[in-house]
Amino acid sequence: MVVDREGEATRTLNAFLRQHAFEVVWAYDGEEAFNVLDDAPVQAMLVPLRAPRIDGMALLRRALERHPGVCAVMISSGSDLERAVEAMRLGAYDFQTRPVHRGRLLAVLERGLRDQRLAARVTELQTRLDRRFGFERLVGRSRGMQRVLEQVRHVAPTRATVLIEGEAGSGKRTVAQAVHQNSPRKDERFVWVDCAALAPGLIESELFGSAPAGLGAARPGRFELAEGGTLYLDAVGDLPPAVQVKVLRLLQDRSFEPAGGGEPIRVDVRLIAGKSRDLEAEVRAGRFREDLLQRLSVARIEVPPLRERREDIPTLVQLFIRDFNRAHGRHVTGITHGALERLVRHPWPGNVRELRNALEGMVVFAEGRRPLSLSDLPDALRGREGDAGRLAIEVGMTVDEAERHLIAATLEHTGHDKTRAATMLGIGLRTLYRKIKDFGIG
Repeated sequence: MVVDREGEATRTLNAFLRQHAFEVVWAYDGEEAFNVLDDAPVQAMLVPLRAPRIDGMALLRRALERHPGVCAVMISSGSDLERAVEAMRLGAYDFQTRPVHRGRLLAVLERGLRDQRLAARVTELQTRLDRRFGFERLVGRSRGMQRVLEQVRHVAPTRATVLIEGEAGSGKRTVAQAVHQNSPRKDERFVWVDCAALAPGLIESELFGSAPAGLGAARPGRFELAEGGTLYLDAVGDLPPAVQVKVLRLLQDRSFEPAGGGEPIRVDVRLIAGKSRDLEAEVRAGRFREDLLQRLSVARIEVPPLRERREDIPTLVQLFIRDFNRAHGRHVTGITHGALERLVRHPWPGNVRELRNALEGMVVFAEGRRPLSLSDLPDALRGREGDAGRLAIEVGMTVDEAERHLIAATLEHTGHDKTRAATMLGIGLRTLYRKIKDFGIG
């Protein structure tokens, strides 16, 4: 995208770039450039730092927000070196001074796009490695999740039994998968059993299989199916007492008898257990064996609830948007600041699972290529707080200030869909464009 006022120099530059196989979109002022950034993918852009009706720094910020990694080349008059340096700090790729030397500019653009492709390739390879080694889904910059990652790295290469603690939906199974994927067993099966989802009378045969009865064949259990790999027992506190005894013996002897009797079966399985209830309290109450808890607790990893790691929510949101775009054939480009802020403030009693389910619904119902906005949030999130859908108009504001606030909030609510915003405000689209320009709304 070339952003500059109409003139012979701009026409010549556009023609030069097209001659060198660039697909050029020309924006004659800042308002038009904002529309292009909102509506179409942009790989590179030429933007003047200062020009009539063009705020180069505001455009750069929007471009980096909408299209991270964009090759932004700022055009300087030569007298605004400080702004050029600030633009580079913000993320501009390079800057050129007027009059623009077309040969140098071409070299900068080609190098920038080459670096862009290389960065994309590195990201792709890193994603493959992360997926291979199980860390892609363990998202978190928070101190709590960094500690979890460090513990996974330490315990995964060993044979130790692992007990993963955390509230329902906090991501215990994801941690168990990461342990498996980073272990010498990564090429073997990862088998998962949710003990809370099984009737107490069925747990034994589900885990240990059943001996042949009459003409029927023996049925292998989950431990046998996980041979050579890893078995993850979620909600281990729901194991009946008799099954607790069999699990303890398996950990001691590496063998078990099928439900109903039969010859002992030897297995080589790593056991990982997950719990959301207080097993120490269950031991005191006589509902869980202390010796089994000790066996399971060789290595313990505690997964923090989502409300204690809110700084991880933006990264999780982007991960889920990407996942659900692929799964449902959608084209959601991100999420607005206002909608993300609401997600970050929500307490998420159901933890990551609840956030994931909410994002899936938002993506499924989103139409077109646009970011998710406040209007896409589930009713429970939109109506949760008293200020949802309200506008903070303070006594002493001028009419112009109140109008600017109203227009900016409506644009945020619609994800900068100007047609929807104009309809909600009850004004024409041209009037809205004029007011956006008059009020300097980015």
